[in-house]
Amino acid sequence: MPSGTIITTDDNHSKPDLIACIYARVSSSENKDNLDRQADRLKDYAVARGYKIYKVVKEVGSGLNDNRQQLAKILVDPNYNVLIVEHKDRLARFGTNYLEILLKELDKKLEFVNQSEDNQDELMSDLIAIITSFCSRIYGLRRSKRKTEKIIAELKDNGQ
Repeated sequence: MPSGTIITTDDNHSKPDLIACIYARVSSSENKDNLDRQADRLKDYAVARGYKIYKVVKEVGSGLNDNRQQLAKILVDPNYNVLIVEHKDRLARFGTNYLEILLKELDKKLEFVNQSEDNQDELMSDLIAIITSFCSRIYGLRRSKRKTEKIIAELKDNGQ
């Protein structure tokens, strides 16, 4: 400009801060090492995108379990606006669309770092999840029955 005035835009005001909550989950305590690596990958992703990391939540539990306490807490936590998860199946095996709707209503964005681009892969993952769920329930029932039988036998032995 001829007057010597320089007009600039302040990018900090035009772009709201993205405050991230990171959610990492594995299905069993045997995979706990993977839980830490998963959380580290998600932190790297958030930093690379310029997000401020508010909280890192790590949870051990089945993706089919709809009673995960850590997930329930962060879904309603008002202190972040982006939830970062590695894969859809790390958030939930089924019903992620409902969680996306909930988060959108709460003015939160949901980002999956690694998305399956192939529908066939997604269908196979769903099928594997269903089979895994049934197998774990069957084996869990068998294990429970064996433990009960063992306890009854020990009680009978001690009662004589």
